[in-house]
Amino acid sequence: MKFGSSRKKRPPPALTPESMRDLALWYVGRYAVSEAKLRGYLARKLRERGWEGEQPADPETLAAEFARLGYVDDAALAQAKSRASIRKGHGARRLSQTLYHDGIGDNDSAEAMEEARDNAWISADNFARKRRIGPYASERADDERRRKQLQAFLRAGHDFDIARKFVDAGPGDMPAE
Repeated sequence: MKFGSSRKKRPPPALTPESMRDLALWYVGRYAVSEAKLRGYLARKLRERGWEGEQPADPETLAAEFARLGYVDDAALAQAKSRASIRKGHGARRLSQTLYHDGIGDNDSAEAMEEARDNAWISADNFARKRRIGPYASERADDERRRKQLQAFLRAGHDFDIARKFVDAGPGDMPAE
């Protein structure tokens, strides 16, 4: 017994300048994206659907126009990601990797990285609380468990010194900043 329709799905129509702009507006309206992510999305849609316009397709110009109009703001996105990173308990190195992956340049990410460095202790405290490490643990961890906790801190992008202070702290003993 066969379920569903046996008809082939019609491929989406090729993009025109208007449809590419509409697609970009939908994308930035739905997701918080960087200018580089928007360019990548438009380039992928062009590969998938093709182009039907008289002039050659130019996703770079459209993304730059969206940035100029304020639809895409890499600096504001970097700041938002920095605040979220601190709440999640991720360190500055992890934030740096995230911003690089999102295509946010050094000029736009400088303020966000400074905020992450300034709040490194708060971020580490959030990480320890969520993972119940050190002062938030119910009992002191053995050496093997402490090694794994230290590795988790480092993977989360924290500095070794801060991570060591939290991992070495006993239950209820808040380490000194």
